[in-house]
Amino acid sequence: MSFVCYAKITAKLRSVNNELRLLAVRAHPDDEASKGAATIAKYVAEGIKVLIVTATGGERGDLLNKSLEISPNADIAQIRKQEMANAIKILGCQHRWLGFVDSGYPEGDLKPPLPDGCFAAIDPEKAAAPLVEIFREFKPHVVTTYDENGGYPHPDHIRTHEITIRAYQNAADPSYPSDLSVWQVPKIYYHQTFSYDKVVTMHQAALTANLISPLAEWLTDWEPEPSRVTTQFHCAEYFSVRDNVLKAHATQVDPTGMWFAFPRELEREIWPTEDYELAIDNVGVKLPETDLFNGLRG
Repeated sequence: MSFVCYAKITAKLRSVNNELRLLAVRAHPDDEASKGAATIAKYVAEGIKVLIVTATGGERGDLLNKSLEISPNADIAQIRKQEMANAIKILGCQHRWLGFVDSGYPEGDLKPPLPDGCFAAIDPEKAAAPLVEIFREFKPHVVTTYDENGGYPHPDHIRTHEITIRAYQNAADPSYPSDLSVWQVPKIYYHQTFSYDKVVTMHQAALTANLISPLAEWLTDWEPEPSRVTTQFHCAEYFSVRDNVLKAHATQVDPTGMWFAFPRELEREIWPTEDYELAIDNVGVKLPETDLFNGLRG
């Protein structure tokens, strides 16, 4: 894309409502907490409009917090909806459900088939349709989601990646049937929440501080790999908000578990960023970056 095209895109962006917007597309309630919550909290504090879209209700999620006592007859889906509402209140942003049914995480050899009608079993074009409308209505300048591997190979994470890319393409296509005007998202990022470099750095820091590293098991069979991180956003002052958002999902997160075992003060010192891969760039920025809105601010 030429410099003239970049200039035209940038000029047009500045004229759209005179504000910046971030859309975070996630698979399950609690994914917004473990992937980018500190980033969202800081951007909200800066006055940027943020919308989180959650594809499924987490209906097939298990009770992962063994210290939490709930009735055996409790409706986990309703509980998770309330947890999500609590998390959104802490973040101070907007939220929408896409309304698909959690696919679960098929395990075993051979892996069992996906449940009928679940999110990952629906045709991707059909599953992307409501997200296209959100893209065109909300007009995000930045979109964050999972990479093509889903972060880890959960079928809902991978399908969320797929429908995000389809929505990006269809939202910008004038021939796509919709009553809303076209919108081309300037930038799309993939979360690189736990890169090999980050985990090794945190592990070594724990050992240097004479602590038991909660990350040692992760590194047992993890071969070194090239970093995909292009963008590191400093948001350490919002790690405590991220922790509170995680704890809002009480059925999924044990407050005494691994998520909270690494000292936050040490984390703020050695890795004060949340990390991303710039996957689609219609602005023309130089890498590396320290801001997801690099190239989009007036």
